[in-house]
Amino acid sequence: MGSTIRDVAKLAGVSIKTVSNVINDYPHVRPGTRDRVLEAVEQLDYRPNLSARGLRSGRTGVIGLAVPALRENYFAELADAIIRAAERHGLGVMVEQTSGERSAELLAVSGGRQRFMDGLIFSPASLSQADADVLRVNYPLILLGERIFNGPTDHVAMHNTQSAQAAVESLIAIGRRRIALLGADLNSTGEVSSASLRLRGYTRALEKAGIAVDPVLVRPTEHWSRDVGASVTRRLIQDAISFDAIFALNDTLGLGALRALGEAGIAVPSDVAVMGFDNTDESRFSVPSMSSVDIGRNQIASMAVDLLVERMREQGTPAPPRTVRSDFRIVHRESTGFPATDV
Repeated sequence: MGSTIRDVAKLAGVSIKTVSNVINDYPHVRPGTRDRVLEAVEQLDYRPNLSARGLRSGRTGVIGLAVPALRENYFAELADAIIRAAERHGLGVMVEQTSGERSAELLAVSGGRQRFMDGLIFSPASLSQADADVLRVNYPLILLGERIFNGPTDHVAMHNTQSAQAAVESLIAIGRRRIALLGADLNSTGEVSSASLRLRGYTRALEKAGIAVDPVLVRPTEHWSRDVGASVTRRLIQDAISFDAIFALNDTLGLGALRALGEAGIAVPSDVAVMGFDNTDESRFSVPSMSSVDIGRNQIASMAVDLLVERMREQGTPAPPRTVRSDFRIVHRESTGFPATDV
């Protein structure tokens, strides 16, 4: 265990309040007293817990955000939205990238960084339902994503299944019947994920329309990136698979698909319509502009920050955990035969 503020006070021969005043650079402290406290701090290698109640403000004014990959458009734009939402509460944001690695996600939740933050917004990619107890922490934590449900913390989720179903239904409504899906996780061990929930929506839409699910059109991928989207689409074309639409489980897969279709001289949308997911800014500026599912990113950010601030201010017995979901809408652009009105 590290040294405590009490240890510093004892060594310096002062009160805990005096130590707190020195740490917070309170002006009305005698120079000799200040020197004794600072010497004790250095001797004990004391690292103040800035969010401890004993300090003057009681908070750091900083919250944490842990996400899998900032190079992915969705998480970069989510981080931007959370920073803007936090600013409305006068809070700064410390952003951490976990690269979707289990060890890094565990460290983000249980490592020592929490002493520098008033709470954490956490989006895991590797932790699963079996890890729900890991979230049982002694500081405010808000969960994002679809990896863990009914856990011990507040959870901001999205309507993955319903929105994916609506996306595929919109493709069916414009006459598409051979709809390829990019990004499935067919090696899943039964764990709930964004991929599994969106695949469920895809299946429901086809079944509702009386269209048989053709396994050859459901393409699993290890990653959701542009190069993967392009390579999977190229393979569909090389295998001479008949398809008249692509539903990509995120926008970056869809952007890769647009590249591969263009290389092959396949016209979008007359030959193949393309629908992405997440409605990232880049989808507005692709050529053609790409239709996508808007999952309410700004709303997710606002709800997560608002819930976290509420938990930070909570006193007494904590309220039971809550799960809230963002709204969604289908944004049609040129890749499904509509004009690009938002470019």
